[in-house]
Amino acid sequence: MARTDSDSWDLATSVGATATMVAAQRALASTGPDKLIDDPWAAPLVRAVGIDFFTRMVDGDIPVVEGGEFDPIRMGHGMGVRTRFFDEHFLSAARDGVRQAVILASGLDSRAYRLDWPAGTVVYEVDLPDVIDFKTTTLRDLGAEPTAERHTVAIDLRDDWPAALRAAGFDPQAPTVWSAEGLLIYLQPDAQDALFDTLRSLSAPGSRVACEFIGDTSVFASPAWREHREKMSALGADVEVGDLVYHGERNHIVEYLTAAGWTVSGRGVAELYADYGLEYGDDELALAFADMTYLSAVLPS
Repeated sequence: MARTDSDSWDLATSVGATATMVAAQRALASTGPDKLIDDPWAAPLVRAVGIDFFTRMVDGDIPVVEGGEFDPIRMGHGMGVRTRFFDEHFLSAARDGVRQAVILASGLDSRAYRLDWPAGTVVYEVDLPDVIDFKTTTLRDLGAEPTAERHTVAIDLRDDWPAALRAAGFDPQAPTVWSAEGLLIYLQPDAQDALFDTLRSLSAPGSRVACEFIGDTSVFASPAWREHREKMSALGADVEVGDLVYHGERNHIVEYLTAAGWTVSGRGVAELYADYGLEYGDDELALAFADMTYLSAVLPS
């Protein structure tokens, strides 16, 4: 279903289902001898949502055919690389004394429960009320305890979330480490700019932000992607990211953040794979996404 300016969702529909998809991939990334992360809450959260395909994925009930489209090792590596990048982004800031973290569009992210946060760290999670309530209740019932002081901000990012963030205790005078993981492609181009303008206005010197960036979202209409989706659909996967993405020309984040005063560094996806001891694929689908960049930026003191 195509996006609209006022659409809504839960964790089993539309954009919300992509959060469940990502959690299922994090569960795969947490298994095997070469796992890059350890997320013990990913699989239980996916099972609690109850989307059949993703439940079967985390339970190992989808047949793996050599050379077939469903490759749990490849999926695990892809999400493991992404997750580890953002984990290190937060932990590096924490080691440098930043004690305020904000996870935008937090979905089923469990960093507030699984990372080794220094004492005094406050983690703010921003997402829709139903998403926040579901995760909070499910993790409580699973016996999970936050490893930082966790504050939830239950609001749509299209609404006045900065006011809600402040009301939850956020201090714009203190350095903040932000993440916009898996978010930008679901924003219209002008909303992407507005998001980073807002982050700049809320960020004290020493603040940091990380995101991943796909400059040309037409990749989700490419033959390689269509073929991939057709094969995954035949296995029972109904989430079509290409229908949920906002297409159109958008500003490049490196240039936009640099112009706003941030010091920006970026790693291509293949470079990031190599950093973690993995080889990026050379098939048609991998090459279609080879321009994806992982960015981190610091606001100078």
